[in-house]
Amino acid sequence: MAAFSVLDLLDLDLKEHNHLQLTCIAGRAGLSRIITTTKISRPGLPLSGFFEEFSHESIQVFGKGEQQYLKMLENQDRMESLEKIFSYPIPTCIFSDGGNPSTGFIEIAERSGCSVLQTALGTADFSRGLYQMLDEIFAETVTIHGVLVEVYGIGVLITGESGVGKSETALELIERGHRLISDDAVKLRNIGGTYLIGSGENPMLAHHMEIRGLGILNLANLFGVGSIRDKKQIQLLVHLEEWDPDKVYDRIGEEMTESLLGITVPKLEIPVKPGRNVPIIIETAARNERLKKLGYYSAKEFDQSVLKWLESESARNLYYTNEETF
Repeated sequence: MAAFSVLDLLDLDLKEHNHLQLTCIAGRAGLSRIITTTKISRPGLPLSGFFEEFSHESIQVFGKGEQQYLKMLENQDRMESLEKIFSYPIPTCIFSDGGNPSTGFIEIAERSGCSVLQTALGTADFSRGLYQMLDEIFAETVTIHGVLVEVYGIGVLITGESGVGKSETALELIERGHRLISDDAVKLRNIGGTYLIGSGENPMLAHHMEIRGLGILNLANLFGVGSIRDKKQIQLLVHLEEWDPDKVYDRIGEEMTESLLGITVPKLEIPVKPGRNVPIIIETAARNERLKKLGYYSAKEFDQSVLKWLESESARNLYYTNEETF
């Protein structure tokens, strides 16, 4: 990814409608400093003079505890530790809980060329929001060819060879009331190694769709803003392919998965041929995936029912065919 600066963080916060409520109160010359990690540091130990394992590459967050300790240091004229903190190339300092740094703190920050930010949020709430934002910014990404739609709340990534009917299938799903995230180029992001978020590679073009014979369509204009969304967690992968009469396709609901950016996603392979209603199949697959998340597995229940039937049938045959011995 491109270098991400403190100024970019402030701009992103504005785009997210002040999610972190950040403002710059000093050291504007340091807004160009680059943020290189998702880590956040609470510099309590460095303020006390302990600099072993000091995470100087992290954003330094001064909560209520650190702010009170700073006041004590300033009253006792013991600012050596603070001077040493600013001798490191720290990205920025953030005062949470609406705290205001002292004049001495601002002077040291200005001399070192480090920006000082402020937020009205409590330290815990701010740290959670900042971690989430940085995780998305520094997430491992990859762009793949496909269509991402939301079907009954399930993020469905449709892949397949060019011309197999991915866009037409997605168009039918949107006509049926579902939502488009991106057509043709889908950007995947690994968030914290736990789930995948999909979005358009280019936000300005993501909600346009190319249909052979029609050209480029603007889905928001055609179906309204309720037919689109910016991003969605990918919970199901559907691969469309031309029907191969020599291939054995799954008919009992066998579990298939695929790894994307190291995260395992349930996968379906759906053969396409005239007469098959692929959008309805995908709708049903999305409903079935929701049932699985609730603990209901149709294939497993069917398997258990067959086993019970076989056991009972065998028991009856054994009972009626054995000769009586008295």
